[in-house]
Amino acid sequence: MRLFEPVILTTARLKLRPLRHDDVHAFFEIWSDAEAMRYFSFPAMTGIGQATDRLARLLKTCAEGKDLVCTVELQATGEALGDCALFHADAQCRRAELGFCLKRRHWGNGYMAEAASALIAHAFDTVILNRIEADIDPRNLASARLLERLGFSREGLLRERWIIGDEVSDSALYGLLRSDPRPAPSPQRIDA
Repeated sequence: MRLFEPVILTTARLKLRPLRHDDVHAFFEIWSDAEAMRYFSFPAMTGIGQATDRLARLLKTCAEGKDLVCTVELQATGEALGDCALFHADAQCRRAELGFCLKRRHWGNGYMAEAASALIAHAFDTVILNRIEADIDPRNLASARLLERLGFSREGLLRERWIIGDEVSDSALYGLLRSDPRPAPSPQRIDA
């Protein structure tokens, strides 16, 4: 069953648009950056072929309506900054998981708060999801602050859930219900 359809969302500074094959270099910049990938569920990539393969898998799940992966683009320049996505969806339970990544040089400008707010509004108001979840490494304080600003509640901790390379890490689980209040983050915030 298709849960998601391609969409274009705009905010004050950003455009969230469907993922494209030509986004591969922008995403390889993120996925090959060890610091940007520090808390991801896969290690930093070492070759563009890995990014091409991952992008092909994402394009396939988006085409099937299973996932909604939006490239976050700066309206002023058209630069692809990262992505904001809904994935691991369960249509019957009307829930999906939220994920995001951003080029490190754009951290601290509030772009992801702006992008995620737009995608969350779309998920609840158009797709009619009931619940959005997020699974982050609890050491990722920037992502935790962002989720909390977006109205998510920390609901639990799964100990030693991930093994990436030789490192074992926990998962902090966050949830946001359609009925929860959704604060509107200011696009001028500098702390996420």
